[in-house]
Amino acid sequence: MRDRADYIAYVEARSSRLLRAAYLLCRDWAHAEDLVQTALAKVWRVWRRVGSQPDPYVYRVLINTHTSWRGRRWHGEIPTDQLPDIADATDPMGAADTRATLWAALGRLPPRQRAVVVLRYFEDLPEHLVAEIMDCSVGTVKSQTSKALAKLRIDPELASTTYAVEDPS
Repeated sequence: MRDRADYIAYVEARSSRLLRAAYLLCRDWAHAEDLVQTALAKVWRVWRRVGSQPDPYVYRVLINTHTSWRGRRWHGEIPTDQLPDIADATDPMGAADTRATLWAALGRLPPRQRAVVVLRYFEDLPEHLVAEIMDCSVGTVKSQTSKALAKLRIDPELASTTYAVEDPS
């Protein structure tokens, strides 16, 4: 019974962060919700073995599930009769356009590089924890981060925006 209460408390406390990370990985809210639900279902099956620090394990399951879905799910266009909503007219600085450009550039990164960027900069996790989550060395995390930031620096769509991507190291 204690395991169930711990699991419920964890899900209640971390669901919003997991959903945000999932969205940043797949860039679709519906898929992100499915991804979090699937990952949490997988974690529930082994919750007793997860330990006192479940975040690395849960993020690893989330990333591995996303990676396995990429090969099976179709990511093409969905035809519609109506145009999508346009950016809010009260956004005078174009922040919505800038965010969309950044999300698109993030989506053009390879899956492991995108995962490193999401975990390091959006989830604000330290390199050693990202390495544990992704089951690789800290050096690999550093090199993947460096490669991802280099690709973002030369991304043609990001180059036309008013900010530059800087390497924090």
